[in-house]
Amino acid sequence: MKSIDVYKQYFSAGCTYNGVERRGAVVWLMAESDSGNIRYEVGVTFFPHRDDEDFAVSYDACVQKELFSAKGRRSKKRDEQYLAQVRTTADELAASLNGVIHWDEPLGEAQYG
Repeated sequence: MKSIDVYKQYFSAGCTYNGVERRGAVVWLMAESDSGNIRYEVGVTFFPHRDDEDFAVSYDACVQKELFSAKGRRSKKRDEQYLAQVRTTADELAASLNGVIHWDEPLGEAQYG
């Protein structure tokens, strides 16, 4: 199975999970292809981000949602279609953990694959 980070970015965030305050979140759109099938998934992980250099991601406050899975392959058109859904889906996922992503406070540049 080949996994590609179509999009990944770190943001300031707010969430308390397992008694630990989380001040950062990483949001991603991943494409996985295998044997003529393609799958797109959005995910959010909240992490402590105790200072400007703390990007130690803990995966206990992590949620994911599959957007698409079927026969086919990755294309720019599909990437764009699912990239357009990242923020809305990530906000829903964050809310499921009682968290919030501060979209206007990125902690780094967006990474595209």
